[in-house]
Amino acid sequence: MLNDLKKDADDRMKKALQAMGNSMNKIRTGRAHPSLLEGLTVSYYGSETPLSQVANITVEDARTLSVKPWEKQMVPEIEKAIMKSDLGLNPSTAGENIRIPLPMLTEETRKGYIKQARAEAENGRVAIRNVRRDVLSDVKALLKEKEITEDEDRRMQDDVQKITDKYVAEVDKALAQKEEELMTV
Repeated sequence: MLNDLKKDADDRMKKALQAMGNSMNKIRTGRAHPSLLEGLTVSYYGSETPLSQVANITVEDARTLSVKPWEKQMVPEIEKAIMKSDLGLNPSTAGENIRIPLPMLTEETRKGYIKQARAEAENGRVAIRNVRRDVLSDVKALLKEKEITEDEDRRMQDDVQKITDKYVAEVDKALAQKEEELMTV
């Protein structure tokens, strides 16, 4: 039973780390990457559909993304979605191909993105700590019902703390890597 709780804690912390990683990927680093447009949705026959399901997104060069819709009538919809997004990108269309040049990052925008990355990392840490709190409350309930001993309770608290520390270190490592990417000119 305790091993199941530990495995559950590990799985949930891993998912929290992955969610934080996905959020970090959406922060622009000055280089073109298809994941920048991952969260965008376009109106496709009346329903909101992810951009990646209606178009092919490729990297043309280090600072330009190319979006090629599968249907020609989707070009204006995709342009509108990119302009409405909070990414600050201005697409230019040539026929069916939409090119998205990424502007150079200024020192001010870099600092803003670093602040955003730190906020995402903190959200990841909070999510991991919430998992720890949930698991430890389950362990306390088992102790209260006398299903486990106090020694098992203490051992479990130590094990869960070690798992938590491991994932918090992963978050810190990801943040340091993202900050380094952002500060590279």
